[in-house]
Amino acid sequence: MTFSLPADPPHARSLTDVMPQLIAALEGRSEWFAPAASAIVFVIDGLGAHNLAARAGHARFLTAAGGKKSVARTVFPSTTAAALTSLLTGTAPGEHGIVGYRVRVPETGDAVNQLKGWESDGLDPRSWQRRQPLLEREAARGRPCFVVSRRAYAGSGFTEATLRGAELVTAETVGERATLAADLAAAHPGALVYLYAPELDTVGHRLGWESDEWAHALEGVDAASRALSDRLDPSTGVVVTADHGMIDVPRHRQLLLTDGDGLVDGVEIIGGEPRMLHLYTTPGAAEDVARAWRESESDRAWILTRREAVGAGLFGLVEDEVLPRIGDVLVAARAGVVYYDDRLDDKAAQRMVGQHGSLTNEERVVPLIRLGAFA
Repeated sequence: MTFSLPADPPHARSLTDVMPQLIAALEGRSEWFAPAASAIVFVIDGLGAHNLAARAGHARFLTAAGGKKSVARTVFPSTTAAALTSLLTGTAPGEHGIVGYRVRVPETGDAVNQLKGWESDGLDPRSWQRRQPLLEREAARGRPCFVVSRRAYAGSGFTEATLRGAELVTAETVGERATLAADLAAAHPGALVYLYAPELDTVGHRLGWESDEWAHALEGVDAASRALSDRLDPSTGVVVTADHGMIDVPRHRQLLLTDGDGLVDGVEIIGGEPRMLHLYTTPGAAEDVARAWRESESDRAWILTRREAVGAGLFGLVEDEVLPRIGDVLVAARAGVVYYDDRLDDKAAQRMVGQHGSLTNEERVVPLIRLGAFA
């Protein structure tokens, strides 16, 4: 089986390397960033480089501060759980083990939501996520480490898995969070600050990134970025980035999977998310499932077996314990479509407009904009 996967922009950095390079900048040895007394990474969830360029008039500050080469490539799958874990551990999904949105637990056979399913499904944040968070490591070394986010995320399993070790400071608006981040960085020399804005992603999923509401939310994060820059101590460096981009998929582009259409034959569990399915098959059925999907969907999706995906390096280095978490067959949309299991009683997910998870540049290429001491 031969297949052609999209190439990353040649100048794109790796999102996985951003935090290690920030830490190196605090020690005066970064290959990417100038030395800084403190550093802030500002993650605007759901802001792809393509989305930003297309709506540049609603983000004049970020557009002016960045440029065509101010980009990074996120991980595969291009989804929040996998990408933020890679950012915050400095390792690929094949190492830290968060290989998608909804993933099978090999020991139980259950498919678990990697953002919200930790507590209800009994996942241990300190063992299921297999790498030490960089904030925990740096805090143990004596570095002031802070997370500036919404109060709703305090104490969650995903927060414990990826952000433990840092002091959590909360505020409800993105503008307030930006102010707090700048002040913390100035008040604590040597600080490493993680600043998070979920507002854009929330609107994008509900209404789409091409909606007026998304443009308004973009104006909000752009204003917060400007306020952050204005408030910075000159010795503080900031990088503005994202976990993934977004594609709008209208209802008529949804492909619904049902019994009898052949695509669910031999499939025990459908995991992942609508633009990047993990298909967990019955024993011995993987090749037949892959063949059926290729015959039906190869013009709209990349279809890979687990072996092919791992061999192509899509998950980075994959450790033995992580391997069975990956689907036996992967379906990564390349056209503007999504795949839903229509046999489920809960149809709420089918109301989602903004989507991500696959390999396209619209989903995988994100901004990497430098402010303050890094500009």
